[in-house]
Amino acid sequence: MNGTRGTQDTTGAGNPADPAVVVVGSGPTGLLLAGDLAAAGVPVTLLEKRPHEISNLSRALVLHARTLEQLDARGLADDLEAMGKPLDRLRLFAHLEVGLDKLPSRYNHLLVLPQYEVERVLERRAVEAGVDFRYESEVTGLTQDADGVTLEVRGPGGETSTRRAAYVVGADGLHSPVRKAIGLPFPGKSAIRSLVLADVKLAEKPSSVLTVNAAGDAFAFIAPFADGYYRVIGWNRARNVADSEPLDLEEVKEITRLALGRDYGMHDARWMSRFHSDERQAPSYRVGRVFLAGDAAHVHTPAGAQGMNTGLQDAVNLSWKLVAAVNGRAPEGLLDTYQSERHPIGKAVLRSSGGIVRLAMVKRPWSRAARAVLASFINVVSPLRDKGIGQITGIGYAYRAPKGSHRMAGHRAPDIALKEGRLYEALREGEFVLITPADTGYDGGDAAPRAVVTHWASDRRTTVLVRPDGYVAWAAEEPDADAVRAALGEWGAA
Repeated sequence: MNGTRGTQDTTGAGNPADPAVVVVGSGPTGLLLAGDLAAAGVPVTLLEKRPHEISNLSRALVLHARTLEQLDARGLADDLEAMGKPLDRLRLFAHLEVGLDKLPSRYNHLLVLPQYEVERVLERRAVEAGVDFRYESEVTGLTQDADGVTLEVRGPGGETSTRRAAYVVGADGLHSPVRKAIGLPFPGKSAIRSLVLADVKLAEKPSSVLTVNAAGDAFAFIAPFADGYYRVIGWNRARNVADSEPLDLEEVKEITRLALGRDYGMHDARWMSRFHSDERQAPSYRVGRVFLAGDAAHVHTPAGAQGMNTGLQDAVNLSWKLVAAVNGRAPEGLLDTYQSERHPIGKAVLRSSGGIVRLAMVKRPWSRAARAVLASFINVVSPLRDKGIGQITGIGYAYRAPKGSHRMAGHRAPDIALKEGRLYEALREGEFVLITPADTGYDGGDAAPRAVVTHWASDRRTTVLVRPDGYVAWAAEEPDADAVRAALGEWGAA
């Protein structure tokens, strides 16, 4: 499908119809980011080099707790929960299974849901918000100056045009043309070669929603789709061949038998592929007015199912900052915090997902014995277990706050019970949320025109300013009105 949604195509720089932001790439990260911008009234165009389609061949299958919280703040989590299958335990390999039912979150589980279903929901929201979609539009070059960015774009018929925007976000994947155009390297390596992937039917239904194990020289992962098919991902150390090597169903079955002890009667494969998994991260997520997000900024192994989740949380972090910048109310240095906050998270995800893979793939018998001991240790030592769960689910990450800040600053705000409802319902306005003691009656008045003012449902005395992405910007115990006004002004919420 060719064509557009929203405004008509424009060329050249300085055209009044030019968008404030161009997002390149219509995967989950790009769709969420573009939808956030449009919902906030920012003109945004989304460029995608593929025809309009949502492919069922995408690899991500899991939404974690922090991502579900962020989607709840957009009114999307309930629809996704109804479509997916919740799972309150995550098995990483033999002897290491972590329970999620005690997570301090409304979403104390992971949600098994194919990426293409997530994309459908995000695309619908973006369309309704007014995003201007341009398919079969490939970025071939990029230049920027002090006032904006000019993109060179090849259209559906091979014609070329230029498109001007105040900011550009490359959410265009592993081989990102945007990243290449701004001259950033993508250092790293292939962590696992010759992974196999197949969508199949099973004669025998697995006992768990997610089935995963590593044994000997192999590992395998099985998860269901809603249409009766199952996604199988596997690896066999003894079969390390090029991605281009033909793959048949018998090889997939063999890997599954090695790792899981059975192949569940696989049949009727509708798609099979061989691929490799990289570990890479760009040294910077921003060059001038151009930003990188999702797989354009970082790629990880599939272990822990953190890739799509990390990209979606990149989008959540960046979108409100771009809204503030476009509207001329971003505090100095706000856009720089995208790099300082998200780059360390991307690095941590590389470490954790890579560590899981390396533990799962140890070869020598003594290494496997050590892995079993370590897994047992993690299972019984609460601080280690909780830290690992916090990293995998995303709820354990925090952003650095200035020295002397309140202990809550920079941390994820849980779904606090408010006199007016829930915090994540209040965040659906896309603004800061100011939480004050219930007995103050404080409504913000003229001091907080860009904040939703709410009150604790309890008798707590702390005043808390929550950013649009659900992290605490500022907090204080019983501050005076001047301190509250100063915090609102510092964060651009006044």
